[in-house]
Amino acid sequence: MTREELFLCCKETREGVIISCHVRPGASKTECAGLYGESMKLTLKAPPVDGKANKELCRFFAEKCSLAKSAVSLVSGETSREKRVLLAGGTLEKIISSF
Repeated sequence: MTREELFLCCKETREGVIISCHVRPGASKTECAGLYGESMKLTLKAPPVDGKANKELCRFFAEKCSLAKSAVSLVSGETSREKRVLLAGGTLEKIISSF
């Protein structure tokens, strides 16, 4: 993704950075697949049952952005493909440089 695309889906707040995501669970691997409107499009290896896809989403961001798993949480969209994820303590520049 380009910096401009990342600026579309990321918003810096006092708590950290919130990323708007569009997810496709049950894929062959977990990865960023570009942009979907103004959301980051992600494919998730985990199935959409028992919160496994949500856990995989948080794990992906923690690993990609070098954050503790506890610093990544779902803000909205628990049962939807459209989700918002909070990366607590991260700055917009740090997150963008991770991608």
